Amino acid sequence: MRTIQGVSVSAGIAIGTVRVLAAVDYAVERRLIDDPQAEMDRFRAARDTAVAQLKQLRDNVAAEFGENKAELFDAHRLMLQDPDYAECVEGLIAQDKVNAEFAVKSAAEQFAAMFAAMDSSTMQARAADVKDVSRRVMNVLQGKRDSTAQDGSVQGDAVQNGIVQNGIAQNGESHIIFAEDLAPSDTAQLDRAKVLGLVTAKGSANSHTAILARTMGLPAITGIGDAFDPADDGHVAVIDGTSGAVFVDPDEATLTEYRRRKAEAEEHLSLLRKLKGKPTETKSGQRVHLYANISRPSDAAAVLANDAEGIGLFRSEFLYLEREDWPTEEFQFDAYGQVAQEMGDCPVIIRTLDIGADKQVDYFNLSHEDNPALGYRAIRICLTRPEIFKVQLRALLRASAYGNIAIMLPMITSVQEVRDAKRILEEAKSELRGERIDFNESIQIGVMIETPASVIMADELAAEVDFFSIGTNDLTQYTLACDRQNPSLERFADPHSPAVLRMIQMTIEAAHRHGIWCGICGELGADLSLTDTFLRLGIDELSVSPTSVLPLRNVIRNH
Repeated sequence: MRTIQGVSVSAGIAIGTVRVLAAVDYAVERRLIDDPQAEMDRFRAARDTAVAQLKQLRDNVAAEFGENKAELFDAHRLMLQDPDYAECVEGLIAQDKVNAEFAVKSAAEQFAAMFAAMDSSTMQARAADVKDVSRRVMNVLQGKRDSTAQDGSVQGDAVQNGIVQNGIAQNGESHIIFAEDLAPSDTAQLDRAKVLGLVTAKGSANSHTAILARTMGLPAITGIGDAFDPADDGHVAVIDGTSGAVFVDPDEATLTEYRRRKAEAEEHLSLLRKLKGKPTETKSGQRVHLYANISRPSDAAAVLANDAEGIGLFRSEFLYLEREDWPTEEFQFDAYGQVAQEMGDCPVIIRTLDIGADKQVDYFNLSHEDNPALGYRAIRICLTRPEIFKVQLRALLRASAYGNIAIMLPMITSVQEVRDAKRILEEAKSELRGERIDFNESIQIGVMIETPASVIMADELAAEVDFFSIGTNDLTQYTLACDRQNPSLERFADPHSPAVLRMIQMTIEAAHRHGIWCGICGELGADLSLTDTFLRLGIDELSVSPTSVLPLRNVIRNH
């Protein structure tokens, strides 16, 4: 058995025979031409054909996966129609008197290098997109069909109607595809009946190819690098899309374990098929919004895979915890924007920085505290160090132009804290307006209800914000005066305590009195023994771990 570690881009388990796709040879002949105008006309005609192909591909993807996933190919069409791109190609033809194919390839390399040099990983991923659309134009110019070449390499829309060469369609088997890389248009046209999973040597977790793999429900791993070996063709492999592990020629123990895991996953998938797209609604018609909690941008894939209606809690502090220095505005914008784009129109509620207590970061240089749970943390850091807070707020506002983002403030204990936070937010908005940077002017603001003080002040707080989200972990800790990090207090820290449940009830009632919605984003939200209680109290939203979404929806729909 050979074990390879790659980067997880789409969760799931695949067990099957490997089919290696040969690398695409993008070499084109450089020819000197006598009539630059005729060559420009060839380029324009090929570009128009490629745009039409992308329109058809876009319509196919929209029909199968939804409009928001088809937007990628709208972006690809815009790339081809970009005046700067056309000017670059035609300039090379006119100045160097070269053939259109060579000019397109040279232009693609220039634009790809420009994207790759940018700081934003989202923009870096566009390097693959410009190569993809340029390859399509080159294929039209060279008269290549949209099918798999005889040598098994991917050419143009190679996987339209399934991968028809390399024995995949002929023998009716399904395979795990190993490749140097796959373009977004190739991935979008994979026949899922013939493909079990994807493993590539190159690529990134936030590329459009990775996003499409997640949308299609294909386990996918990228970044195996030099471990990619064409000799693996025909061998049995197991891929774990969650951990990023690849096992070639797995031993019996590995096969047995992954078959067990796959069976469990398929049972979960059966529940998904039964409930996918169904409203989270009781038999009496009571509607509850069912969202998921995440800690990293890559977690959005699990939100979509488990059919949650949105993200109810994005713990932004992990962008700080996993770094050795301050995350820049650009870094944060990239992370928030990536999630917003991937989630489309679905809500993405992002909690502002919640550092302190059990979440310590060295470069914050926080002083030692005897009781950090009651100390300098969360909104208190943000309000006393506004230079840190404003960087995050600017990033959140900028990302709001790309999706349905809302901002949630943690650890609130007073109305003044909310007003102070909103003042800094308005300063950030004013700066962005002055810089002519787009953002959602009506972005929603909410607060986490985590302290007895916020429950007591809920009526006044509700007048200041658009929603409440109850953080039951801290609310239990502060209501019962039990440090949740102290294992010896476990018997006293009962989240089912009537005191905690009454706090939840008071919060919901206050929210509804003032016409705002109220949700729960703490662990109690997934406690099926309390679902009946929350429904009776009139909860509007529950946000839980992605894997808890379907079991919870099942309980609610049977209530």
